[in-house]
Amino acid sequence: MKKWLIALAGVLMVFTLAGCGSKTVASTSGGKVTESEYYSSMKGTSSGKQVLQQMILNKVLEKDYGKKVSDKTVTKQYNTYKSQYGTSFSTVLSQNGLTTKTFKEQIRSNLLLKEAVKDKAKVTDAALKKQWKSYEPKVTVQHILVAKSSTADDVLKELKKDSSEANFTKLAKKYSTDSNSKSNGGKLSAFDNTNTSYSSKFLTAAFKLKNGEYTTSAVKTSDGYEIIRMIKNPGKGKMSDHTADLKKQIYDNDMSDSTVLHNVVAKVLKSGNVSIKDKDLKDILSSYLSTSSSSSSN
Repeated sequence: MKKWLIALAGVLMVFTLAGCGSKTVASTSGGKVTESEYYSSMKGTSSGKQVLQQMILNKVLEKDYGKKVSDKTVTKQYNTYKSQYGTSFSTVLSQNGLTTKTFKEQIRSNLLLKEAVKDKAKVTDAALKKQWKSYEPKVTVQHILVAKSSTADDVLKELKKDSSEANFTKLAKKYSTDSNSKSNGGKLSAFDNTNTSYSSKFLTAAFKLKNGEYTTSAVKTSDGYEIIRMIKNPGKGKMSDHTADLKKQIYDNDMSDSTVLHNVVAKVLKSGNVSIKDKDLKDILSSYLSTSSSSSSN
């Protein structure tokens, strides 16, 4: 989870309780705990302050970028995570103190912040040129993963006779230990240079291949010995042909860059007319705003 996405249900309640005052949160033989007591206690904790920061930011982001993030987009990303984790998804949510509702809220917060990054963090020509150096367009390959180098040698001998997609598919079904892809002839989903599912050795070897080519020697990775065949490589072409993809990759990188995010959040909050009403929390945004007085109102 992104560090701004720290919503924990129990702590989030603190700030929705403010103003209710005397309502009882819990009762014991030694007395009751009221909402105001709970709020006063939690607002001084680091986790409580972080949640308030997030809630303030979300309010401003929602106003500025809410129309750009649809429920459909949130649900699509949610379903992607759900598919990746499979049957363990519910357990993962529970272990992280999340429900379907709160996780979707976090996804929305992240997407809103990304819209702010796209708006506030301008992409320079220098940044595009830098990203271009590592850029590779999406390619589609098929592979055969085996445990022993001797087995890889046997596969390569067969490919030397016939390296067609049909024969590679046949060999993948016979030899590959990758249970997820062998039934499909070793075919993998398209990937580009941002992929983190495969090792750097695998990616480097794959991107060097032209359509119909295969690795004439096995690529040794932590998974075993890989033989890769290129099905579709559109070629890198000119940088101007891939500006949109390059910008997307830069924005994705920005979402993991604490300096960029700090600067973007500062710009968003400064334009958000934020006024902190609780004097004990008046400096909560001081690291983002130029002066604490600009964000406070006694």
